[in-house]
Amino acid sequence: MYVPEIYAKKDVPALHDFMRRHSFATLVTQHQGESFASHLPVMVESGIGACGTLVGHLARNNPQAADFSEGAEVLAIFHGPHAYVSGGWYGPNPMVVPTWNYVAVHAYGKARILPEEELVEPLRRQVDENERRHESPWALEITPALRLRALPAIAGFEIVLHRIEGKFKLGQNRSEQDRRNVIAHLEQSEHGRETAKWMKEELEGEKA
Repeated sequence: MYVPEIYAKKDVPALHDFMRRHSFATLVTQHQGESFASHLPVMVESGIGACGTLVGHLARNNPQAADFSEGAEVLAIFHGPHAYVSGGWYGPNPMVVPTWNYVAVHAYGKARILPEEELVEPLRRQVDENERRHESPWALEITPALRLRALPAIAGFEIVLHRIEGKFKLGQNRSEQDRRNVIAHLEQSEHGRETAKWMKEELEGEKA
């Protein structure tokens, strides 16, 4: 990913936090000489590997399962908020152009397929993590029937990360007043509010 230094986010705990908040990732590998991508929810394990580890599962019939079993190199892309920024939001200035503000993280690592005895616990954790948002959380019960019919249809995986890149393109190349003008405009639209929130956090972090 092209990351100018002004937009680079290098703090690994902050990147892990972003990855957890936007955990539906795009996993890219090379399959038979061509790029292949799957869109999957993953969990981030901070304490394993130099840059953490991703854990998840996919359909066993997915061609990437074979790639993962062979130790494929994987690019995991985490997509965050994004929004169009009008050139008119900066005020009267003939040297401005429109742009797009966004947050994204790319994580690189080597995959392996989990044996069945290592699959159930991550499945339960992933369900619990998502169910806790509900008023009446549902619990995953691995019944004999489920173990016989459902588990063979999926493949658990682990991706030990060796590099993470964060690009937080949030107007850092503009003046504080320009950035506050953009935030004010973005806050007026439902689509732009999340990007405005991240712009505020970045701006206040620089001033702290």
